[in-house]
Amino acid sequence: MPVEVKSEAELEIAHVLFIDTVGYSKLLINEQRGVLEALNAIVRGTRSFRTAESAGKLVCLPTGDGMALVFVEDEAAPVRCAMEISRAARENPALPLRMGIHSGRSVVWSM
Repeated sequence: MPVEVKSEAELEIAHVLFIDTVGYSKLLINEQRGVLEALNAIVRGTRSFRTAESAGKLVCLPTGDGMALVFVEDEAAPVRCAMEISRAARENPALPLRMGIHSGRSVVWSM
């Protein structure tokens, strides 16, 4: 007899920073790896990322050539994080980035 799992969806406000590397698919595999390592180092080095992560208020979702950072409760956190990333990325011109921010309702599933 199959086990029945009941799920309920909850709507919450999500504040998401989307980060994408420009021209990633044109790079060689070892160059792609280097770009992702540089991006991860920059993002994880930001104060906004570290603060939200240590408080358990961040979900980091890899997207292949970038990531989506979902900040919980702090609507200004994605903007601060994007600014910190932008400043750090200026020092690495081989890492062209696109960033976008979305705040709005999101479905969060609880089991």
